[in-house]
Amino acid sequence: MLNDMAWHCLEIKEVMRKLGSSRSGLSENEARERLKRYGLNKLKELRKISPMKIFLEQFKSFLVVILIIATVISSFLGEIIDTVVILAIVFASALLGFIQEFKAEKALEKLKEMVSPTAKVVRGGKLEVIPAEEVVPGDVIVLEAGDKVPADGRLIFSWNLQVDEASLTGESVPVEKITSKVPENASLTERRNMVYMGTCVTYGRGEAVVTGTGMKTEFGKNSGMLQEIEKETTPLQKKLDKVGKNIGLLCLIVCGVVASLGLVRGGSVLGMLLWGISLAVAAVPEALPAVVTITLAVGVQRMARRNAVIRRLSSVETLGSSTVICTDKTGTLTKNEMTVKEIYLPEAWLEVRGTGYEPRGTFKVKGEKKEINPSSYPDLILLLKAAVLCNNSYLEEKNGKWIIRGDPTEGALLTAAAKAKLSKNELESRYPRVFELPFDSMRKMMTTIHEVAPGKFVAYVKGAPEVIVKASSYYRCKQKNKLFTEEMKREVLEINREMAKNGLRVLAIAYREVLWEKEKIFKKEEMGEIEENLIFLGLTAMMDPPREEVKEAVEKCRKAGIKVVMITGDHELTAVSVAKQIGLIQSPYLSLTGEKLDSMSDRELEELVEKVSIYARVSPQHKMRIVKALKKKKHVVAVTGDGVNDAPALKTADIGVSMGITGTDVAKEASDMIISDDNFASIVAAIEEGRGIYDNIKKYLMYLLACNIGEILIMLFGGLIGVPLPLLAMQILMINLTTDGLPAIALSVDPYDRDVMERPPRNPEESIFTPRMKAIIGLGAILMGVLGIGTFLCFLQRGVLYARSTLFWFVTLYEMFKVFPCRSERHTSIELGFRSNRPLIAAIISSLSLTLLILFVSVLQQAFKVTAVNPLDLLLLSLLATLGIIVIDTGKELANRGILK
Repeated sequence: MLNDMAWHCLEIKEVMRKLGSSRSGLSENEARERLKRYGLNKLKELRKISPMKIFLEQFKSFLVVILIIATVISSFLGEIIDTVVILAIVFASALLGFIQEFKAEKALEKLKEMVSPTAKVVRGGKLEVIPAEEVVPGDVIVLEAGDKVPADGRLIFSWNLQVDEASLTGESVPVEKITSKVPENASLTERRNMVYMGTCVTYGRGEAVVTGTGMKTEFGKNSGMLQEIEKETTPLQKKLDKVGKNIGLLCLIVCGVVASLGLVRGGSVLGMLLWGISLAVAAVPEALPAVVTITLAVGVQRMARRNAVIRRLSSVETLGSSTVICTDKTGTLTKNEMTVKEIYLPEAWLEVRGTGYEPRGTFKVKGEKKEINPSSYPDLILLLKAAVLCNNSYLEEKNGKWIIRGDPTEGALLTAAAKAKLSKNELESRYPRVFELPFDSMRKMMTTIHEVAPGKFVAYVKGAPEVIVKASSYYRCKQKNKLFTEEMKREVLEINREMAKNGLRVLAIAYREVLWEKEKIFKKEEMGEIEENLIFLGLTAMMDPPREEVKEAVEKCRKAGIKVVMITGDHELTAVSVAKQIGLIQSPYLSLTGEKLDSMSDRELEELVEKVSIYARVSPQHKMRIVKALKKKKHVVAVTGDGVNDAPALKTADIGVSMGITGTDVAKEASDMIISDDNFASIVAAIEEGRGIYDNIKKYLMYLLACNIGEILIMLFGGLIGVPLPLLAMQILMINLTTDGLPAIALSVDPYDRDVMERPPRNPEESIFTPRMKAIIGLGAILMGVLGIGTFLCFLQRGVLYARSTLFWFVTLYEMFKVFPCRSERHTSIELGFRSNRPLIAAIISSLSLTLLILFVSVLQQAFKVTAVNPLDLLLLSLLATLGIIVIDTGKELANRGILK
């Protein structure tokens, strides 16, 4: 069996032989066969909650249990019809709750599917990105900084590879990996030639052949059964749980008072108990936290359709409070579709023609019309050769279209080289790579070492122009190496600035011969001298146009009171050029470089941070300082990141946003939200959705609490006045079913206010119950209580049965009408339009139709103890019920005009 093998003590060739694989990976057909044989590469999860369990949980409330017991007891006393009706309503309410919660559960399952990880594998000699669960034993996986290891594997290549194995072994220090075999009795922590599922690559690059997948991995053996996404309780749910308990306490007090008064006045103990519990069940908003989950789940699905995948439900609440977005430039504000437009050589400044990744195009000297043959400039060929060899991406044609496997910047360099007839495969075959020092944000460069002749090694380097120029002692001109004087360096940096000013992204290319020992394992700290005394070859300038939709998104942020800050590793002038194109800055503006940040204390940064719009040539450590400074100023900060070193800033921010396309696994795990298309406009769309979702939760609260408190007041007023019970148990429960059911659910999908992105961000410290919201709830409840008891008293002279029937109709109708002013704190029902939420209209019609059936169908009349209401009375009560809309909307209008506060 594969999982019984001691892979760590075998040579690489023996490992490959036993796994039936090679360094060019498995074929697609073989991979499919192995997937059938070994199954999906995933860990077992806890059994999903069953639909039956969700349904039964609807009856777990203490009050519902007591109500059912009391109802059953009443059946033994002869109240068969009452028992059947009450139990039917309780069952219908449970069914409605089940449908809502089941939908929410399914939505959360879909959310989990959206954040499923991917893996880079070599199949048939080509690099592919596949779902991690499709990785099979024998696959060759490619690992880079920020990747989460998708399966257990034996390393076959390692270039300074370091892996954080704390999740498996508890070791906090990343392990430096090797490819040579280790003793058979080596412990798990000593098997440095192995990588394990669930661990994270922190530095370097490597390749491994997969030895175990799924539950056959070390992680799978130790974990037993895992649940990848745990249910969480958001801060808002916790607050509303408390609100629900407070209202429940108020309701129980009222029930106790009214029931006691009823007993004093001669009511039966069981009858009053049944009535009191029914009112409590109907009026206590126990479902508030569940409603939040349902609304959030529906909202999360809607956000996913707009390319924002939420990893933590609590972040949806925070989105609406965002005051600052700190965003990367490349790929987020720009298209990340790089094309080399200019190449500067010390002997000539060249222009490159052609667009996209299609390897067709020409070269010419800048300012001249005549095309040139690239081979007439040997230094150009040397520069392009260096750009191809110091490169981890691949250019390939797929379905008639040229695409890049890897980084778009590297892809642009490959395309430029291909235009000069240079092939990556051919060059790598002739000049095999023996070592790599990957790019990192501190050094701002990448180096690869190649054997260009037996015993002769060359280091090729690419990186930030300022860094490469500083590290270079010579420059290449007309096939000769010349001393790189300070004057010449200033000239090159001035050309760099000119390119950057035109919005071009600039990389410098250099090389040098090195002494190299093939078998020696070099540590990162020993590599410094290889990146010194370089020979400067030239500059490559790439165009990365801004996304068309970003300008509108930036303007939307401005109207919404959200400041957009660009944080980039590119040159300051490049950043400024792009910022102007998208409307991010207007004169005057303030920009800072990483160098300037290094000279500033945290206090100095805090004093300036609210004025700065652009940070250029910064590292992830700088990003962390910026986020902390903004938070010190009480801002709610959303920050984007895609690299392994961005994880601390993503965790520190109020909302960490990772990139779905270019983001590393580590960045995604540290984030609250993943933008699947890497587009800044999708971040703004997510904030808009976050605000809208929060508004819809408030709408539900306004409606639910105004209705429930109104019902309590009617019963309280009736008890205090000393009249018969205004409504009976089954009538209260039926009203609760028709009003708290479909109409309330329809509010969760209500269209957002049209000005949702034209108002300042919500203060996260602010209670969800704003002054306006309290006024709408209070006014609606008091009006309902007064008009309701007035209706009952008015018709009481025609008999208790008729009075209850009219009140039953009035309360239902009032609550149906009340939903319209609850659709917004600011806008009136007429402004919003009565037909803008069709599910709501359908819910109201169905609820009113059901109520009319109860009032006019003989069988239902007997079941609910009502009688037919005179059509004229129905009409009058309908007009009376509209007072809720009129009074509340008038109050809004007066408040909007500043007459009321």
